[in-house]
Amino acid sequence: MSLLEIESVSVSFGGLAALKRVSFAIEAREIVGLIGPNGAGKTTLFNCVTGFQPVSEGRIRFRGVPVETLAPHQVAALGVARTFQTSRIFRRMTVLDHLLIGQHLHQRAGLWAAMTRLPWVGREERQARERGLKTLALFEDRLLPRIHDSADTLSYANRRRLEIARALAAEPTLLLLDEPTAGMNPHESQGIVQLIKTIRDLGTTVLLIEHDMKVIMGASDRIVVLDHGEKIAEGLPEEVRRNEEVIQAYMGGRRGRA
Repeated sequence: MSLLEIESVSVSFGGLAALKRVSFAIEAREIVGLIGPNGAGKTTLFNCVTGFQPVSEGRIRFRGVPVETLAPHQVAALGVARTFQTSRIFRRMTVLDHLLIGQHLHQRAGLWAAMTRLPWVGREERQARERGLKTLALFEDRLLPRIHDSADTLSYANRRRLEIARALAAEPTLLLLDEPTAGMNPHESQGIVQLIKTIRDLGTTVLLIEHDMKVIMGASDRIVVLDHGEKIAEGLPEEVRRNEEVIQAYMGGRRGRA
C-alpha cells in the first residue's frame, strides 16, 4: 500500500474542469515533484489532498484512509501538513511561537489546564519548546538566532523558511510544499533543495510544487506533470526532462488546446 493514493480525481468549478481523472501514488520517504504550467491544477490538487477542496469524482487515500471528504484539521491529524503558495505567517508572533502553534495537534492542555498551571502543563510546554528548537536547528543561522524576533522582521526568504518550519513542527508523515523557493535567489533555492532532502532523510515524505526546474530536478526522486488539469507525464527527472509532451506544454501548450 502506498502512503498516498490519488485515484481518478476530478474537480470542476461551474463547468470548468480544474482536474480531470488524475491518478498517481506516493511511496513513503519519497520526494515527488508536481509541475506544470500556470493553471495546470497543481494547487487545486494540493487543496484536495489537504481537505480544502472537495473532489467532484475520485478517491484520495492516506495510509489507506479515505481523506477526500475530511476537513483540513482531520487530514492534519492523520499526519499531513502543508505550506501555501502565498505567505501565511502571523506577523506579530515570534519565530518560536510559530513553532509552538505548529505543535498544537500533539498537545493536551486546554484553556482550563493552562490557567491552573498543573505540573504536567509546564512539562508539556518545555517539551514543545525543545521540539521547536530542534526543528529550527534544521534551518541553522537562518532562523535559530531569531527565535525571539517577530515574523514581520524576517526577510521574505526567511518567512518562507518559517512556514516550512511551522509545518514540520506538526511532525507530519507527509509534507506538501507549494512553491517553497518563490522569490529566492539561486543560492537560497539550492539551500531549500538540501533542506528538502534532509527532511526526507529524517523520515518525512514530500510532495513539492515548484516552477524552478533546477529545484525540481535537483530535489525530486520522481516527477508528475499536469497540464490543463490532466496528468501528461510521470517518471524519473531525466525521463520527464526528455518527454516531448512536457516540452510542448512548457513551450506554450499542447496542440488542440484552447
